[in-house]
This record gives sequence, structure tokens and C-alpha cells, in this order.
Amino acid sequence: MRGKVWANSFLAAGALAGALLTQANPACGQGAEQTVGQPMDLATVGALLQKLQAQVQDLHAQVSDLKAQQQSAKAESESLRKELDIAKSQLVAITVPTSTGAPAQAVSAAARDTATTEERISRLEESQQLADSKIAEQSQTKVESGSKYRLRLTGIVLLNMFENRGTVENSDFPLLAERPGLLSSGGSFGGSLRQSQMGIEAFGPTVSGAQTSASVQFDFAGGFPEVPNGASFGIMRLRTGTVRLDWPKTSVVAGQDALYFVPNNPTSLATLAVPALAYSGTLWSWAPQVRIEHKFTVSESGSFLVQGGILDSFSGDTPQSAYYREPTWGEGSGQPAYAARISWTQDIHGQNLTLGAGGYYGRQAWGFGRHVDGWAGTVDASLPLGRKFELTAEFFRGRAIGGLGGGIGQSVLWQGSLADPATQVYGLNAIGGWSQLKFKATSKLQFNGAFGLDNPYASELREEGGNTTYYPVPLSKNESGFVNFIYQPRSDIVFSMEYRRIKTFTLDSNANAANVVNFSVGYIF
Repeated sequence: MRGKVWANSFLAAGALAGALLTQANPACGQGAEQTVGQPMDLATVGALLQKLQAQVQDLHAQVSDLKAQQQSAKAESESLRKELDIAKSQLVAITVPTSTGAPAQAVSAAARDTATTEERISRLEESQQLADSKIAEQSQTKVESGSKYRLRLTGIVLLNMFENRGTVENSDFPLLAERPGLLSSGGSFGGSLRQSQMGIEAFGPTVSGAQTSASVQFDFAGGFPEVPNGASFGIMRLRTGTVRLDWPKTSVVAGQDALYFVPNNPTSLATLAVPALAYSGTLWSWAPQVRIEHKFTVSESGSFLVQGGILDSFSGDTPQSAYYREPTWGEGSGQPAYAARISWTQDIHGQNLTLGAGGYYGRQAWGFGRHVDGWAGTVDASLPLGRKFELTAEFFRGRAIGGLGGGIGQSVLWQGSLADPATQVYGLNAIGGWSQLKFKATSKLQFNGAFGLDNPYASELREEGGNTTYYPVPLSKNESGFVNFIYQPRSDIVFSMEYRRIKTFTLDSNANAANVVNFSVGYIF
């Protein structure tokens, strides 16, 4: 840059000298002629001197401007040199290993002594480009937070293409088989992205020795807007959201989360909006809760995990208003639900064998002093069968647990009108469970087969002759089975194909059956 400034200065000086010569030569020629022919007039000499004086002053002003430009160029060059030195020192500090023993300042000084200004500027531009590329990379891989702590965006974009043979209550992730309607075609084909999920995880500071974190997760299975083709415009729905305090062996979790006393779920990409085999033996809910977990290490390979806490007492009833939150029958009891679980985990040749047992209690108030005690006992197991196979199972026995998906969503029974104080309300007993066998063919390919059933007591349904208005008719049993494969060629791409058979029994009537084929492709981020 300094070379360019001096070149401009020389060009300006040359132009100025040429102008002076052009103006001065005629005058000098005229003067010579006057000297030869006749004496020079003093007035003419005075005018010539004034003109020359003005030109000298103009030349002096231009020279002053050139000096100012030179000083500015010098200052700019010094500034660029300082920036170059800083950039080079930072770059050397990053790229030169500390084992070389050469301080970054010495390397920078040597480079400054041997490189020209143009080379330094070129290197500065390269360093700037490298910094810009790194900033762009960080912008792509990091999520900006209002605090200084790290955030992570997670989720899956999931497309489900499905074909149903038979009538189901929900075409894209069916759970029940129904009797064909008057205008039903007996089958359907479609696609959906509303089981896609999105989550945000936050990692906070250490507080009193505990690592703090939080997470929230959504999907798009919250219903449909009443617009044309609204079936493809799924409404966003809150799934879970928790705040955690994690010590080495103890954790405190508060928020809305899955049921910790039934931790296992069958493996399926066809039903991510709700757990696979829901209402066919899988207890599930996303309930507001506060729980404490503590791990007791017994040996190098074995440990106990104890969990306990309180939950919002859900009873399975639908909201009475789309805008205002009315208390559920469980919340109307004035107390939370309670749950606990204890499990044993044993390391067997690098794989975990886990056996657990849990319990749940929640009271429901149905008005006029009518109370129903809901409860459930659960057992769960995860058993490795060699390195290729794994058996997972879960079973429950409970009463009035429609809010947990037990009893096919049916909690209580009654005869007559609930507005009548004489009408009795009874809790519905149910039993159910599921089991799954997993075959891990390779690290990228797995096959799963599972079966589950939920069996409310038909004798109680028949004796009481009624239930909640969740279904138009009492359901006495629901069973489902599926086989699938899941192929994940990369960490971010997954494919799956699944066949499912659903069979739903209404009280003292024939069963309704449906066959479901589902193809899934997802991108995990």
C-alpha cells in the first residue's frame, strides 16, 4: 500500500512540473525576444513574478498534501502491521505445538522481520478468511442462548407412509380396531409427518455439586386445524419438559415427563406420537411430576436404583374446555398421585441385565363424597440373550388407571347419572403387559417382534353396565403384535418397515381386526 501512495505522489509531482513548464516556457521565450529587441518592461516582470509566486505557493500546498498523504499511509501501514502481528501471534499460538519450545512471540517476530508488507497483508487476509469460515461453522453447529451456557437442538424429521386394511380409530398411528362405518371403504393409504419431533436441551452450571440441565420436547400430533387439507397440518404439542439436578449418585427431576415406574417401551418408528402398544399393555402418560433417584453401588458390576416422587393425578378424562383448565377427577381429590420403583442392574459381559418393580397410587373424587382409589403394581425386565438378542418385558395389574393408559383408557364404571348422588362409581380392574424380542443383526440393522394386551375385567364391565364416555361401547380387551426392521446406515438417517396386527374386543360382541403396514424414513438431528 505504501508503494501505491508513493506512486501517486510522483505522478502528482510530475503533473505539476509539466504544468509549470507549459506555462513558464512561453513567458521565458517572450522575455528573450524582448531582451533582444528591446529592454524588458518592469510591469511585465512584476506580473511574471507574481504568477510564478502563485504557482510556487500552489506547488507548496500540493507538496504539503503529499506529505499528509504519506503520513496517513505510514500510519495505516503501522496499523496494518500491528493487526498482522496480533493475528500472526494468535495463529502461531494455535498451530505451533507447545512441545517445540518456541514462544509464539518469537515466531511472530521472526516472521515480521523476514516478510514484506504486502506478504503480511496477504497473510492477514488469509487469516481473516479462516476466521470467517470458523465463525460460519460455529454458527451452523451451535445454538445461540440468552445465557452463556450451551444449548443443543435435537429431534427427528419423520415421514410415515401407511396402509391400513380394516377400520382403525387413527389412520397414521392406529391403536384400536373398530367396526367399519356406513361409508367406510374398509382400508386407507396415506402419509404423515406429524410424528416428527423437536427438542431443546440446555446445560447449565454446577450448583452445590450438582450438574444442572433442562430439556423440552414437542411433536406435531396435537390435532388438526379446520382448514382444507388440514390433515397434513399437524398442530404442535408439548410432550415433555424437565429440569434436572444430577449429583454422582443422586438426581432430582422436576417437570413433565414419562412414567418413571414403567421405564421401558417397545421399539417402533411407526408410533412415535405415543409409545408402541399403547392401550395394548403399555402404561404411559406425560405427567407433571417431581421425583428423586438414588443409586446404591453394591459391587463393581451391580447396583440398585431407587426412585420415588409425586405426580399430577390424571384420571383419563378429556378436558371440558378448550381454553380453561378444569381439574380432573384425580386432581379434584386435593392430593397428588404417588409412585415408586426399585430396580437391580447387573453388568454381564458388557451388557446390562435390569429387573425392576414399581407401584402407583392416585385418588379420584367424583363428587357427592364419591372417591375411587386408583392403584397399579408393575414389573419390568431387560434381559440380554447373548450379544445379538435382547428380551424386554413389562406387566401391570391395577385399578382405575385409565389416566395411565391401563384398562384401554377406561378408569371407572357407574350406572345411572353422575348428577345423582345415589349413583355409585366403581374403579375398573385391569391386567396387561407386553414383551419384545430384539435381534441385532449388525450395528446398523435390527429386527424387533413384540406382542401386548390390555384386559379390563369383562365381569365388571358386564355387571356395572357402563363406563366413562371415553368410548361409545365398553371395550373388554385389546391386543396388538408387530414385527419390524430398523436400518440406520448413518447416525442421522434411519429407515424402517413394520407390519402390525390389531384386534379389539367389545363387550359380548365379535372382535374387530385391522392389519397395518408402515414405512418410515427419518432424519435425526
